[in-house]
Amino acid sequence: MLIKPNRPWNIPEAFATAEHVALDRRTLLTGAGVLGAAAIGWPLLGKRSGGEGGVDPTASLYPVARNEKWKIDRPLTAEQLNLTYNNFYEFGSHKEISSASQALNIRPWVMRIEGLVEKPLEIGIDDLIRRMQLEERVYRHRCVEAWSMTVPWTGFPMAELVKLAKPLSSAAYLRIETFHDPKVASGQQQSWYPWPYVEGITLNEATNDLAFLATGAYGKPLPKQMGAPIRLHLPWKYGFKSIKSIVRITFTDKRPKGFWETVQSQEYGFWANVNPEVPHARWSQATERVLGTNSRVPTVIYNGYGEWVAHLYKDTQGQNVFF
Repeated sequence: MLIKPNRPWNIPEAFATAEHVALDRRTLLTGAGVLGAAAIGWPLLGKRSGGEGGVDPTASLYPVARNEKWKIDRPLTAEQLNLTYNNFYEFGSHKEISSASQALNIRPWVMRIEGLVEKPLEIGIDDLIRRMQLEERVYRHRCVEAWSMTVPWTGFPMAELVKLAKPLSSAAYLRIETFHDPKVASGQQQSWYPWPYVEGITLNEATNDLAFLATGAYGKPLPKQMGAPIRLHLPWKYGFKSIKSIVRITFTDKRPKGFWETVQSQEYGFWANVNPEVPHARWSQATERVLGTNSRVPTVIYNGYGEWVAHLYKDTQGQNVFF
């Protein structure tokens, strides 16, 4: 008799329901303006892409089919809660940044790929989305502040972007950078923070099956407060590693130093993998508060995805691979 193990992310199909509350579509699809400029001599791939009248040119692509490989043991977090409880320090150090974040112009939006690659390039977000095979994945999200949620993301594997970039054999890390516009993002006027927000991951992490670049959520284009128009999601890591509103990815042979590692390296390290047995400097990580229910549940190592990622860290003896 074939016995199929119950993995930590398995969820009964009855729980994988549609979102509970819909966001006004007009709020999701607003935004116009220019961010990013061409670098002389770089290839331009659809740099002028963007909608007229504030309409997202890729909105018709959503919703997409769900990849059933990625299932978990919790119901989805209500969309309205997700839309109103966000960390996005560019717009403030509190959770109520959803209104302020609407000032961000996300069309046109250009992402640069540079560094140790065959040829640097720039690509407009709409062209990038259309050339990728979009899918939906339901992932856990575990914040370093010890709360968690469950989100149906739409996007594509980060490995596909790595293929597009064609990194050189000397590339070992990705330095990922968000937008910088203090006139729009009031949080970036706080000079004590090292803006723009930067995160770093290894090339092996970026090409892992779980690493995901999200362009949508809840069957629609990604809302601004969740990191539109494109953000990273690494479900086995603490949430601050999943950088929002990406404008630049640099392939490098040197380990990047992220935003929070720069601010407080004794509390936030490069790896930041979820581990209930390794406490934050100021609180325990043994349990987490599930948003929507406020229930307290045990935290699982690698956020329940250890089968897929633990092997990435077998050669990191002597390093703290959790904070």
